[in-house]
Order: sequence, then C-alpha cells, then structure tokens
Amino acid sequence: MGGQTTQGSFPSRPRMIFLGTPQFAVPALRALIHEGYDIISVVTQPDRPQGRGQKLARSSVKILAEENNLPILQPRKLDEAFLDLLLPLKPDLLVVVAFGQIVPGRVLSAATWGGINIHASLLPKYRGPAPIQWAIINNEKRTGLTTMCMDEGLDTGPIFMQREVDILEGETAGQLHDRLASLAPGLLIETLQGLSNGTIEGKEQDHSVATYAPKLTKEQGQIDWSLPGERLCGLIRGLDPWPGAFTYCNGGMLKLFGCLLADDRGRTSAPGRIKGLTEEGLEIETGKGSVIVRELQSPGKRRLPAEEFMRGSQLHSGSILGK
Repeated sequence: MGGQTTQGSFPSRPRMIFLGTPQFAVPALRALIHEGYDIISVVTQPDRPQGRGQKLARSSVKILAEENNLPILQPRKLDEAFLDLLLPLKPDLLVVVAFGQIVPGRVLSAATWGGINIHASLLPKYRGPAPIQWAIINNEKRTGLTTMCMDEGLDTGPIFMQREVDILEGETAGQLHDRLASLAPGLLIETLQGLSNGTIEGKEQDHSVATYAPKLTKEQGQIDWSLPGERLCGLIRGLDPWPGAFTYCNGGMLKLFGCLLADDRGRTSAPGRIKGLTEEGLEIETGKGSVIVRELQSPGKRRLPAEEFMRGSQLHSGSILGK
C-alpha cells in the first residue's frame, strides 16, 4: 500500500487520523466511531463565517467529533507546522473524506500506511472537487464511489474498491450527494477489513482515460435557452442546490431547481418561452424540446414549488425567459 514505511500486515484496528469537513464526510466518521476504530485525532477545516451575521460556524465533521469527545485539529494549511503536530501522534493511517485541501506527500508519509480516500466517482472518471455535479451535468447514467490509496496527485492513486450506482431520473446533485454519502461508510469499512485480512490490494488507474471535474462557479449557472433540453436539464439538476442555475426575466434574476425533460423532444420556435404549469412543474421551451422546472427562487426569497411561485409572480404562459 502506498505510503507504507514498515513491513508487516495491515492492522485490524489501525491508529487513524480522520480528515474531513462537510456533511458528506459525517456518515463515514460516524461509522468508524460505531465500529470502534481507534481515532486519535480529527482534522477539519477552520470555522468559517456564515450567513448574514457572518458568525463563525463549525464544520459538520467538527460537530460530530465534539459530540464524541475526539481530539480536533483545524489547520489553515497542511504545512510544516501541522506536520510538527502530526508526527508525535504516530498514526498508522490517514482516512480522508471530502477534507477540502490537497494532502501533500510529506503528510501522507507521516502515517505508517499512508492515506485512504473515498472519492465520489468511479475513478479515473471525474477526478477533482466536483465529481457528483459534473456526472449529472454531463447526463451520465451511472456513477459511484471509489476507495483509493492516496498519492501526491489529485485522485490519481491505486484503487481499492468501487461501488457503482444508477443516477436516477430527475435526481439532483444534492440528492445524489446524500445517497452516495450514505453508501460511503459501508465501502470504507469493507475496504479497511479487506486490507487487514489481505483480500484486496491497490490497482493502478488507467490514467489515459481520466477526466476532471473542476470546481463550480456561479457564472456556470446561466441558462442559454437555445441549447437542447437534455443538456439544460442536466445543468439545472447538476447545480442544485449550489450554485443554482439561473436565468433573467424583465431584468431580474430567477434561479431554477429540479428538472425533468418534457415529453416534447422536438425543435421549438421560441427558446425560453413558458408553456405553462404541469403536474410536475413549470414547462419551458428550449432549443430542442422542453424542460419542466420543479422549483424557482427570486433574489432574497426562498425556493418555492413552481405552482406556488407562479401564483405570486407576474410571469405567465408566453413569457420569455433569458431577457
């Protein structure tokens, strides 16, 4: 296993340091605690200002660590100062789940068996920070989880195990995120057990077919209604809940969430034109076919189901979005 500095068998109960930050990492940490693994420290990102009051907010992982009286480190960088804190702990293993920083090689080598990471794609596809979102944006039919041995590259290390799942019709990035997060603990525990009993080992990735899932920006959410409905549907779902797809109407911004393809798949004459409400949402024409948007949001307001939004809106059938 990469990062190994001594010979011998992978321990059944390694002294581990868990590195993670957002909600996605919480089920994996909870499972390690429940299974009785020896977690000697939890490393998470520093508290960040949030909301209108800009009060400091703890990460989801920090909250769980505090509830279970686990030692916590919150370095701004994984630098030499952090390494000075890490080395005396003498960890056997680092477990990294959505930590939010690249873990440098000198940190990985501080643990006897290096680091294990859970990545939310079927590597080598969608390396990088936004694999869930890009799988949906690109209208993939399947995705999954990968446990891998970490190296100094970005999601480039040998693969231990993978779990494949279908992307459901209409599923948003937020919904897929939660589903994959719930599957991560089982795959992590299975990987640790397989390493300790010698039934699995790392398999090199095929780097020639690797793809990248870059960080999302708010600007990527602007809708071009001349594009085909299938492409726009993937974009709206993939940017839900953040940063949210958006369009303009009468000079004001309008955010769109949740999306299905309408039965009408033919070319339309007025991309961006509202056709009207259906049982599932607001139908809007595109460059090819129509999409049905489930929720909408005006600036400073909350997300509303399409029917409720339209009741309080000046929009109507025939209104053109994107202007």
